[in-house]
Amino acid sequence: LFGRYGDDVVTALGIQLSIPTGSEAAYTGDGTARITFRGLIAGDVAPFAYAVKLGGTIRPHDFEFGGGTVGSELFAGASLGLRVLSKRFVVGPEVYGHTVTSALLHKRSSPAEGLLGFHYTAGDYLRVGAGVGTGFGEGFGTPRIRGMLSFEVFQPALPDDRDHDGIYDRDDACPDIFGVYSEDPRLNGCPKAPPPDRDHDAILDAQDACPDVPGIRTSDPKTNGCPKPSDRDGDTIVDTEDACPDVVGVRTDDPTTNGCPAPTDRDKDGVLDKEDACPDVPGVRTSDPKTNGCPDPDRDKDGIVNEADACPDEPGKADPDPTRNGCPKAFIQNGQIRILDQVKFKFGSADILPGKDSQEVLDAVNQVLRDHWEIKTVRVEGHTDSVGSAAYNKKLSANRASSVVKWLVAHGVPKERITSEGFGAERPLAPNETEAGRKENRRVEFHIGDPTTSDAEPAKTP
Repeated sequence: LFGRYGDDVVTALGIQLSIPTGSEAAYTGDGTARITFRGLIAGDVAPFAYAVKLGGTIRPHDFEFGGGTVGSELFAGASLGLRVLSKRFVVGPEVYGHTVTSALLHKRSSPAEGLLGFHYTAGDYLRVGAGVGTGFGEGFGTPRIRGMLSFEVFQPALPDDRDHDGIYDRDDACPDIFGVYSEDPRLNGCPKAPPPDRDHDAILDAQDACPDVPGIRTSDPKTNGCPKPSDRDGDTIVDTEDACPDVVGVRTDDPTTNGCPAPTDRDKDGVLDKEDACPDVPGVRTSDPKTNGCPDPDRDKDGIVNEADACPDEPGKADPDPTRNGCPKAFIQNGQIRILDQVKFKFGSADILPGKDSQEVLDAVNQVLRDHWEIKTVRVEGHTDSVGSAAYNKKLSANRASSVVKWLVAHGVPKERITSEGFGAERPLAPNETEAGRKENRRVEFHIGDPTTSDAEPAKTP
C-alpha cells in the first residue's frame, strides 16, 4: 500500500485462494476451497526489524471434529528481530496462531505457537533461514516441537542511476552526466576531464546561465547559477522591476506602479485618496477636483441641501416648516406611502371635501402607485379622534377609507391593488385631550403590503 523495503513502515494487503487437493481420509484437506485475506505491516527501526500480520480465512461451512470446530478463522502473527552483520543477519522471536470464528478462543479450535528463528542474506540473490519452537495450548495442529528451514532466491532492487553510466546516483558526483569511475568522490561518475565551472560556484558551465559570475542554484534555467537579484525593500519584486525599490509594495501589471504600495481608499467610496477631496467621508465621484469624492450636498436634486432637507432622498418643494422642507406631497417610507397633508372630509361625513388640498394629496398618492408597480397591494386605513361613540367612530373611519379607495380606483388605480379598513379611535398618534392632538388623530394612512396584516402599529407621520 505504501512504503518501500527498508522504510520504518511498509504496508501491504494480500489474498490467497486454496483449492481442495488434500485427502479428507488422510486429514490433509476438508474437501472445500477457501479464501484467505491478510494485512501486513513491517519495517526497519535500526537496529530492529518487525512484522505484524492479521487476517482471516473463509470456509463455506463449519463442522464439529474431535471435540473442536473447523470453519472460518481469524489469525494473527508478529515477529521482532535484531539485525547484525551489516543487516545481513537477523535473529528474534516469532509468534502466531488462529481461532475459529464460530468458537472464538476455544482451546481445541485455537492453536498457537512460537519459535526463535534467524535469516541470513548470503549474497545478492540468496537468503537462508531456520527456526525452532513449540506450541501453546491444546488446539488441533499444536506441535510439541517444530523446526523449519527456508531458502529464498530474489532479485534485489537496484539503486538509481539516472545517467546510466553504471555508477549509482548515491556515489555519482555528476548523476545527470555520463561519466567514468574515479576513486576521488568529487570526480566519481563525472566525465574523464572535469566539467568546466569557470566561476567556481559548483554549477557546471553547461547548466550555468551566468558561467563567469558566482551565483546560486535555481530551478529556472534562465537564472540557474546567477547571483540572487537585489530586492532592497523585501517585497519579492526585484529592484530592476520595482518602481518603488525602497518601499514595500504589491505586484501590478503597470511598470510605473509595480512594487509600489497599493492605492488607498480610506472612506471606501470608490474614489482613491489621492483623488478624493474628502478622503475620510464617503462621497460620490465628480469631475470637479474640489468636490470629487465628497458627499452629494443635494442627493435628490430638488435644490434644497441635504442638511436642510427633511426628505433628502425624495425631491420636494421648499417649506418654512423644517419637518416638511424638501418633502413631496407623498413618498414611500417605512412600509407606507407617507402624506404631509391630510385628505379633508366634510364634518361627520365620509365625503371628501372638494378643493386643491385634498386633490393634491390624492394625486400625489396616485402618482406614487403609478411609479411603483412593484407595490402589489395598499391598505387605506381610516382613523378618528375619541369624540363620539366607538361604534360611530369606527364606522366613520371605515367609510372615509372606503371613499379614498373609490377616488383612487376612479382615477386609474386597479381595485385589486387597494383595500380599506377603519380603526376609529383605536390607534391614536397623540393624546385626545387637546384640539391639536385630536386633529393629528383624524387621518388616513396608506400601508404597503398584504391587506391581511392590519395589526401593525402605525408609524408617526412627519
